[in-house]
Amino acid sequence: MPTGGGKSICFQVPALCLDGLTLVVSPLVSLQRDQVEALKANGVAATVLNSTQSADEAATVLQDIANGTVKLLYVSPEKLFSPQVAGRLRDWNISLVAVDEAHCISFWGHDFRPEYTRLGELRTLLPGVPLVALTATADPAIRRDILTQLAIDEDSVFLSSFDRPNLHLAVLPGQKRFERLREFLSRHDNEAGIVYCLSRAGTEALAEKLVRLGYKAEAYHAGMSAEARHRIQDAFLRDETTIMCATVAFGMGIDKSNVRWVVHWNLPKNLEGFYQEIGRAGRDGLPADTLLFYSYADVAQQLKFLEDANPDRRELLAAKLDRMKQYAESLQCRRRVLLAYFGESLPEPCGHCDMCENPPETFDGTIVAQKILSAVCRTGERATLRHCALILRGSHAQEIVDPLWHELKTFGAGAELRFEEWMEYGAQLVNAGYASVAYDRGMALQLTPLSSPVLRGEVAVPLVKFRSFEERKAAAVQPKTPPANDGDPALVERLKEIRKKLADEHSVPAYVIFSDKTLKDMASKLPRTDSQFRQVHGVGEVKAEGYGPVFLRAISEWLDAER
Repeated sequence: MPTGGGKSICFQVPALCLDGLTLVVSPLVSLQRDQVEALKANGVAATVLNSTQSADEAATVLQDIANGTVKLLYVSPEKLFSPQVAGRLRDWNISLVAVDEAHCISFWGHDFRPEYTRLGELRTLLPGVPLVALTATADPAIRRDILTQLAIDEDSVFLSSFDRPNLHLAVLPGQKRFERLREFLSRHDNEAGIVYCLSRAGTEALAEKLVRLGYKAEAYHAGMSAEARHRIQDAFLRDETTIMCATVAFGMGIDKSNVRWVVHWNLPKNLEGFYQEIGRAGRDGLPADTLLFYSYADVAQQLKFLEDANPDRRELLAAKLDRMKQYAESLQCRRRVLLAYFGESLPEPCGHCDMCENPPETFDGTIVAQKILSAVCRTGERATLRHCALILRGSHAQEIVDPLWHELKTFGAGAELRFEEWMEYGAQLVNAGYASVAYDRGMALQLTPLSSPVLRGEVAVPLVKFRSFEERKAAAVQPKTPPANDGDPALVERLKEIRKKLADEHSVPAYVIFSDKTLKDMASKLPRTDSQFRQVHGVGEVKAEGYGPVFLRAISEWLDAER
């Protein structure tokens, strides 16, 4: 399910319907805190156990659980298996276990956390208790691993679309980044956004530069004290800071619905992380922009980092970096490339990315595609893209590990094209969903449901002629955000002022009161009565009773002034 798609609802609503306690395993303290605050604001008995609590605070929580007054308990895997908690699990009336950010359990995932691999023990500790695992970033290999480790049947897998159609996707060359960033920000005046940087020093330098130009910007990274990070994060949530210049340490704990844009100052190390980070934008469903700056220097920097990686994971991480590089250099619809990585195909180009807005010329690449897919098929889906390119070229390189591959009908069938061209066209097929990469099977290419019609000649495959990255980016276009019917902007601003005042009074982030989407729906519908107010998007019974009168009064005053 995509970031912002409602994963939390999948266990929070059942928690309210079940008699006992719902145990939520979550990786970050900040993520736990934000979700618990939001639940409490809606009248739900939720709490957390983590390492930041004093002994007295933890004892109070444990007593509340024993008394049966807690509906949802958020806990990290480390805390879960501590003697303080693990020894009590059988005594608690646990009705449901929810594993959030479940990709952390998988060796093949971008955010592998060894402590998550113990979660399979819950099947023994809590026999018969239902378990649900949720993630926004699981390719097929990761999904297989999650099922195995948590003993979940394949019949119990539910996939929603990874697509976030409200996000505009764009890539620009890394040269003149700051100049391009300022031009981008000019279209997002006073709108909240995040710039992801590769280094801590980079976040501080960029934030300082933006502040000197009058932007409300802050740096955020793991090298800061917990107190400083908490202060900066809260300022962003309360709309006191509009631009966060951050490393990837910032994000998983943020549930801010009105982030209107995300910029990647440097190339991320994989598509899972990139997808998760751009997912911080537009969580209210309104249009949002994403922009990636790309240069070969970024690739070199990421390759340098790989030298220090765990040797057991180095090949996997390099392959995932290559897919990230393919996205940045893509000649195809960006959304198709992104979705294909997660095993989802998009029938037509999205029309809402820089490649669709400035499409390159294509040629009928059906024969090229058939040769590549035939090589995949004839090697028993055991060959990598590089192997297939060498086979088609008729190479006798030592990398052709199976001597029988020299006897295949496809061996030497593509000698007319250069090795680089076969690699490019193979990448285009993978990125369009005609083939996939099995990261848990030595990066071998696999056929997909789209492969057979191509091999049978039933569909044509358009490919883009091989060109250098610099040539393709010469005519790069800027992102465009479509307009939306959101009511009078002046009224929306007035409602935001009221929201901020209420948020400050209750010491909660602004989005806990109401999201931007809710405020814009108010400004559009202009409710005058309590029943009309309850028809506004995002207004429930608790919030209607708590905040309805003040917002209705503001709308009434605004309408009277407009007459």
